[in-house]
Amino acid sequence: MSNGTSITEFLLLAFADTQELQLLHFWLFLGIFLAALLANGLIITAIACDHRLHTPMYFFLLNLSLLDLGSISTTVPKAMANSLWNTRSISYPACAAQLFLFLFLLSAEYFLLTVMAYDRYVAICKPLHYGTLLGSRACVHMAAAAWGCGFLNAVLHTASTFSLPLCQGNAVDQFFCEIPQILKLACSDAYLREVGLLGVSACLAFGCFVFIVLSYMQIFRAVLKFPSKQGRHKAFSTCLPHLAVVFLFISTAIFAYLKPPSISSPSLDLVVAVLYSVVPPAVNPLIYSMRNQELKDTLKKLIQSLVFQQQ
Repeated sequence: MSNGTSITEFLLLAFADTQELQLLHFWLFLGIFLAALLANGLIITAIACDHRLHTPMYFFLLNLSLLDLGSISTTVPKAMANSLWNTRSISYPACAAQLFLFLFLLSAEYFLLTVMAYDRYVAICKPLHYGTLLGSRACVHMAAAAWGCGFLNAVLHTASTFSLPLCQGNAVDQFFCEIPQILKLACSDAYLREVGLLGVSACLAFGCFVFIVLSYMQIFRAVLKFPSKQGRHKAFSTCLPHLAVVFLFISTAIFAYLKPPSISSPSLDLVVAVLYSVVPPAVNPLIYSMRNQELKDTLKKLIQSLVFQQQ
């Protein structure tokens, strides 16, 4: 195969060799997918319907749930279909679309988590300026910037990756299309341009990480000075879930993309990909609802109203 235009489809990595295990993976993914849809859907509905939750923090949480829904819907349904029908194929356009959408939503989520760190910093360290710095217009602009930066990042990487000549076959060693696996199929030295773009993105991501770390250093310093134990507990209850989501997101992504080649294997890459692409969208709603009493109360009322309507 001389270039990408001669490839009409890619072959994704199968979860197992036997049909029985393939079906087991299908049911497992189906359960995780439905749980993610239900949990994120409930959070979106609760925030949209309860006027008490119409605040910057919950506005950004609503955006996070939308991104989680989008990211898990980009990869898991195709993987379930392949497991159910015992196939590995994905068309060239579908692979490009999957890579673009996943990268777009993943990048936007990371930028949004950075914005959410700023929201918590202003709320705790500069409470008197909160209404000014994080008014409704400012929140919309910051959320739009996160989505826009994610879109731009995805366009650049998708265009660069799929303009490469591919000479190493069409077997992708992953259950969805991702940049590192497509680069393995590129001709010798042809991938250096995309590697350069990845380096720029890594520097930007590191800058966001430093901003998040510095923000939380200031936050914890301010919280520990609170005279009231109840005030400290309330501050931690709004910050710790966000910090847990950031840690889960960054740690799994870093291990996926920066692990040493010596420990890389198809089975390990598969497990790591599930950890950073499938688990966070399903777990994030649980993390945010565990310590947030306002959200838990709203979710409880919403579930009760849905149950009563069914009776």
